[in-house]
Amino acid sequence: MEAVFLAFILLLSIFLGFELISKVPATLHTPLMSGANAISGITIVGAIMSAGGDHGTMATWLGAFAVFTATINVVGGYMVTNRMLSMFKKKESPATGGGSA
Repeated sequence: MEAVFLAFILLLSIFLGFELISKVPATLHTPLMSGANAISGITIVGAIMSAGGDHGTMATWLGAFAVFTATINVVGGYMVTNRMLSMFKKKESPATGGGSA
């Protein structure tokens, strides 16, 4: 019965997450990405605790995999955020020189 309940919560969270993200305007994606990076940082801490704890071999492997995937998520998220923020910076005008080569 507990597995059915947990599967229901997983499906509900997937549906809710999809509905929320699909309704976010494009101008809010950068702040949303930064918030997701903060949450993934918390996930890394929990995954390190799971990987380093004495909970059994399977929990250690799953925790190590969670550390790996959450780290990829955080690094990728910051790369996307940095690229999006660089799109809003003013471009420097080329220096006007005296001659052409």
